[in-house]
Amino acid sequence: MSVLFVTGTGTEIGKTVTTAAIAAAALARGRSVAVLKPAQTGVTADETGDAAEVERLAGPVTTVELARYPDPLAPATAAQRAGLPPVGPREIAEAAAKLAVSHDLVLVEGAGGLLVRLDAQGHTLADAARLADAPVLVVVQAGLGTLNSTALTALALRHYGLDSPGVVVGSWPADPDLASRCNLTDLPEAAGAPLLGVIPEGSGALPPSAFRAAAPTWLTPALGGSKALQRTATVSVFA
Repeated sequence: MSVLFVTGTGTEIGKTVTTAAIAAAALARGRSVAVLKPAQTGVTADETGDAAEVERLAGPVTTVELARYPDPLAPATAAQRAGLPPVGPREIAEAAAKLAVSHDLVLVEGAGGLLVRLDAQGHTLADAARLADAPVLVVVQAGLGTLNSTALTALALRHYGLDSPGVVVGSWPADPDLASRCNLTDLPEAAGAPLLGVIPEGSGALPPSAFRAAAPTWLTPALGGSKALQRTATVSVFA
C-alpha cells in the first residue's frame, strides 16, 4: 500500500506514536515516507504539531499539514471557532495522491476517531479514505472497553466499504491488567482484522535514536516490522 490512513477508536491513544513507528520501520527499510496531517487541532501556530513529532521520532520524512486550528476540538468545530475554512475529504485525498507520486509510503493521520466531523457537511476521515481508495489502520486502547470501540470502528469501516489491514495497540502498559492481556487475544475478532502491532507506553518519550531502533520490533511485517506475534496461554507478545 502506498497510502495508509491512520485512525483511532478515540483521542490520546497513540496515533501519532504509532504513525511514527510505522514511518521509522519504513525508513529503516530504505523507503521514502510522507506524513500528511489533514487537520491539526489544539496547537497554536508556533507549537509543534503531530506531523513534526513524527518527523522528530522517525527521522527524515516529508511532512504536510493542510490546516491548523488552535482549539482542541473536532476539526469542524475548531475551524468554525477559528473563523477558518475546514478541510474537506477531496482536499485530503488529492494531497495524499500528490505525495504518493514521489514517496513509497504516505501516512495520513486523522484527528480523533474515524467519524469525527471535518466540516459542516458532516464529512469525515472515512470519506477521505474512500475517495483516496486507501486502507485504514485502527489504533486502539489496551484496556477495558476497547473491544466495543474497536468493533464499532470496524462496523463503520465496513459501512463505508473501507479495507483495514488491522489494528495496533497504541500504548501497551508496562504492567498490563487482566483485561488488557485478554484483549490482545480478543481484538482481532472485534476488529475483523489482525493485530499488527503493540507499542509500549512511553515510547514517544524515548530518544529518537532509541525509538528508531526499537520501532520495527513493535510491528509485524505487514507494517514493515520485524516481529511475529507469539501467543501464550495468558498474553500475546512480540518475540
